[in-house]
Amino acid sequence: MNRRKFITSTGAVGLLAANRLAEASPKVVLAKPALMKVGDQTAPTNETHLKYLARYSVRNICGSPKIEGDRMYATVGELYRMVDLVGKGVISIDCTAPPFLESSHIDKEKRPAIMLAQSPERDRDIESLQTMIKNCAQAGIPSIKYNMSILGVVRTGRTPGRGDAMYSTWKLSEAHPDPPLTRAGRVDADMFWERITYFLDRVIPVANEYKIRMACHPHDPGMPPEGYQGVNRVLGTVDGLKKFISIHESPYHGLNFCQGTVSEMLTDPGTQIYDVIRYFGSRNKIFNVHFRNIRGHRNEFLEVYPDEGDVNFVKAIQVYKEVGYPYMLMPDHVPVAPNDPNGLQSFAFCYGYIRALIQSVDSMCA
Repeated sequence: MNRRKFITSTGAVGLLAANRLAEASPKVVLAKPALMKVGDQTAPTNETHLKYLARYSVRNICGSPKIEGDRMYATVGELYRMVDLVGKGVISIDCTAPPFLESSHIDKEKRPAIMLAQSPERDRDIESLQTMIKNCAQAGIPSIKYNMSILGVVRTGRTPGRGDAMYSTWKLSEAHPDPPLTRAGRVDADMFWERITYFLDRVIPVANEYKIRMACHPHDPGMPPEGYQGVNRVLGTVDGLKKFISIHESPYHGLNFCQGTVSEMLTDPGTQIYDVIRYFGSRNKIFNVHFRNIRGHRNEFLEVYPDEGDVNFVKAIQVYKEVGYPYMLMPDHVPVAPNDPNGLQSFAFCYGYIRALIQSVDSMCA
């Protein structure tokens, strides 16, 4: 075979092999861009704080309207004033919260009737929330976050972290409930579910009518089945959260998905959290994410910076992108330090970290 025939022959063989490889290989489809956004829920929503947020490229927030007096809902005018304030810059109000149903302990809660099952007081408070849903719809605020908590956020102290940071800590083995019972008395699972269902039966139909997403925070942290301070924390397990979203089938009934709190429910969050995100995310039940990390597991953990916990945040954000999560990823429960008033430095670190993760996962579709 002469040289020209050899080159021609081998070139044809190579081309044929390449064609066969191309046919056998899966076609590359460019991924969709990431839809999630850096978010924030810190107060106050005023000009100074908004400039601070904009400095760190936070463009979507859960806003805190200024409510006059002791009214349990924001008026349309109060919501518009907040929207107008952020309208001067580049920030959008994607969510807000009522001035009750917070993550506070029931013995300190100013309006406890819903969680204490006290009628007619709880009906009055539910009516206030119904009014706030209607007002948010008129003001163009698409989501409300809330808690259904009796015990609030329970911790046992703080642990030294990197530098001079201190990490909020929970060790069930070192916990000593004081007092043994709250003013709620003993609240077993059936009682707690009755209170939740009573609330949802009256709130979610209004949310449906006005198309406002209602995002409920899990119980932080989960407790043993026998309860803590006499209370069974039914939203402190993944199964409990699954039951919660099934009570009313609605596109406006879902979770303020605190990834840190959900991680605290798991025996091995570093391997288990991703499938939990998939479960709720694929069902469009995640309306907001508290994107924070822990080191540890159920019954014993530290709340740490996002880059040093047991959950791989690179993998986590890939899962949020996989399920098409379109809303906010916000820092929460950041470490504290003596020279960091109000945690502003820690929050700034988290904003930048989340922003970089979003940009990184978004670049995969380029």
